[in-house]
This record gives sequence, structure tokens and C-alpha cells, in this order.
Amino acid sequence: METVNIHEAKTNLSKLVNKTVASGESFVIAKDGKPMVKVVPLDQAEKPKRRIGFMKGQFELPDDFNELDQDEIVKLFEGDE
Repeated sequence: METVNIHEAKTNLSKLVNKTVASGESFVIAKDGKPMVKVVPLDQAEKPKRRIGFMKGQFELPDDFNELDQDEIVKLFEGDE
């Protein structure tokens, strides 16, 4: 992975980006020798993890799930009558 200083990156940004897209390799921009950012092609960027449906097929709910312990729940909310 190539590391370039921030001045060189500002001067040659278009060339660096085109090279990154063509080769698929990322590069690092550094300031005073310390890495600051990593530039990667979009197809290699981290994609957010999909959360909805991540447990699909790992368990089953009973058909009467919405009615389970309904009397107990009503008692908890409304008290004994």
C-alpha cells in the first residue's frame, strides 16, 4: 500500500485516485509521516452490516405468540380485579 504525504496528495489527487480505481489498491495520506486517512475504491469500502432479518430461520415463534400469557400481562398492567 502506497503512502503519500498530504502535499503530494493535494498536488496529484486526480492521478492518485485514477491509479487507485484502475489498480484496486488503496493508498494512505500521511502528515509529518503519521498516517491520517486511507483512500480505497468504493467497491472495496466497508459495507454496513445488515441487521434486519439477521436471525431469519434460526428459531420459530408459536402460532399463538400474541396470546401467550395474555391474562398474566393484563394483571401486571391493570392489577388483580
